[in-house]
Amino acid sequence: MKVILLKDVKKQGKKDDIIEVSDGYANNFLIKNGLAIKYTTGSKNKLDYELNLKQQEEDKLVEYYNNIKKELEKKEIVFKAKIGKNGKMFGTISSKQISDEIKKLGYNIDKKTIVMDHVIDSIGVHKIKCNVHKKVTIILTVIVK
Repeated sequence: MKVILLKDVKKQGKKDDIIEVSDGYANNFLIKNGLAIKYTTGSKNKLDYELNLKQQEEDKLVEYYNNIKKELEKKEIVFKAKIGKNGKMFGTISSKQISDEIKKLGYNIDKKTIVMDHVIDSIGVHKIKCNVHKKVTIILTVIVK
């Protein structure tokens, strides 16, 4: 029997996959527990419609993040730090501080998306990655004075 999975099922497939399973497994486990629905023309059309809507929302989100990327990559995020006698900076710049500075510029970027390849503990220009979406990565310019 062909079924459309409504949720991820271990060793069977992911949500929205169309799989072929035995009639007993489909009726007694998958359909009974709400993990799948029977594959029909109507259910296939509904699945196609939902996947199309998801794809449109995904495209809008990617476009939104690409617009933010264009604007943020032109800007510089500047921090002023205290320096000791030997030229070392007191403390470091964290992803939370970078996120807060971006919010001051008017963009809502979560600190969890900021990837710190290295610790910012010295004066100069630093390039930091920000993975806002699986298809969009922003390269931020952080300057420490």
